[in-house]
Amino acid sequence: MQVVRDPAAFPRLTNAVVTSGTFDGVHVGHQRILHRLQEVARHSGGPSVVITYWPHPRLVLAPPAAHPEPRQLHLLNTLDERIAMLESYGVDYLLIVPFTREFAAWTSEQYIRELLLRTVGTGKLVIGYDHRFGRNREGSFEYLREHAGEYGLEVEEIPREDVDAVGVSSTRIRRALEAGDVATANRYLGYSYPFTGTVVRGQQLGRTIGYPTANLVSDEPLKLVPGRGVYAVLATTAAGTHHQAMLNIGVRPTVGGNPDLTVEAHLLDFDGDLYDQPLRVEFVARLRDEQKFSGLDALKAQLARDADAARQHLVGG
Repeated sequence: MQVVRDPAAFPRLTNAVVTSGTFDGVHVGHQRILHRLQEVARHSGGPSVVITYWPHPRLVLAPPAAHPEPRQLHLLNTLDERIAMLESYGVDYLLIVPFTREFAAWTSEQYIRELLLRTVGTGKLVIGYDHRFGRNREGSFEYLREHAGEYGLEVEEIPREDVDAVGVSSTRIRRALEAGDVATANRYLGYSYPFTGTVVRGQQLGRTIGYPTANLVSDEPLKLVPGRGVYAVLATTAAGTHHQAMLNIGVRPTVGGNPDLTVEAHLLDFDGDLYDQPLRVEFVARLRDEQKFSGLDALKAQLARDADAARQHLVGG
C-alpha cells in the first residue's frame, strides 16, 4: 500500500475506486465498506484508494452541544495502527488528508472537484449509507447521485440494512472500552483491542512479590485506555515474541495509590529486560475490578488467582 500524507504529492490515477472516512477503529462496519471497495476495484480493474483524515475532525472542530460524545475525544487507533489495519485489507493507496479548518470549510462541490476528481482521479466512489462531506456535512449520497453524470462519477452506497445489521459505531466501541467491556468492544471491532506503550521504570514493587510489571506509556496521548480493572492480554515484545500476560489499569490503591492512571502488564512465564522498548498488548478479557487489599500478601494471593484466570482465557494465545 502506498501511503501519501500530502494531497499535492498524490499520483494522478485513472478510474480509481475510492472510499473516504475517518475510519477510527477500522471496525466491522468499516470492514464491510473495505471489502466492497476491493470487490469493485477488482471488477473494474482500477486501483483502490482510501481517503482518511488526520487529526480526527473533532479535534479540530468544536463538537456541537448535541453530539453524543461532547467530552474529550479519545482515539481507538493511533495513526500507525489505522495505516496497518487498512493495509491488511489490500488497499492500494492511502491518502491522509491533513484536517484543518480551511479544509473543513470546503463546499461539497470543492470536495468533489478538488479532492476526488483533480487530486485522486476517482472513477467510482463507494460510501456508507449516511456518509456526509463538505462544509457543514452538506454533501450526501443523494447529491452525488443527482450530479454523477456532471462529475463523471459512478457512486455506490452500502445499503443501510447491511450497516445496521452490524449494529456498530466508533462511539459504541469507545463507551464499551471506557466501561471495561472489552468483550463487546472486540466483537464490534472484529479483533482484540490493541494498546502499545514504551516500557518505563516504575516503583518496581511488583518484583518484590514475584510479579514484575512493565509500565506502559503510550506515545499517542489521545489513545483510549480501557476502564480501570485487571485484564487478560496477549503481549508482543519489540523482538516479536508473543506472551500471555495480565494487565492492571488503575491507581494501585494497595501500595499507597497513584495520582495518575497506570497501565502495568505482567508477562507470564517471562524473564527479561523490556525497559525503553515498545510493548504491544491486545485485550482479550476483563478479569475483575481494581481492588484495595489489606496488604502485599493478600495482593500476591490475588495475583496468583489472576494469573490462573488469565491463562484460562488465553489458551491458544
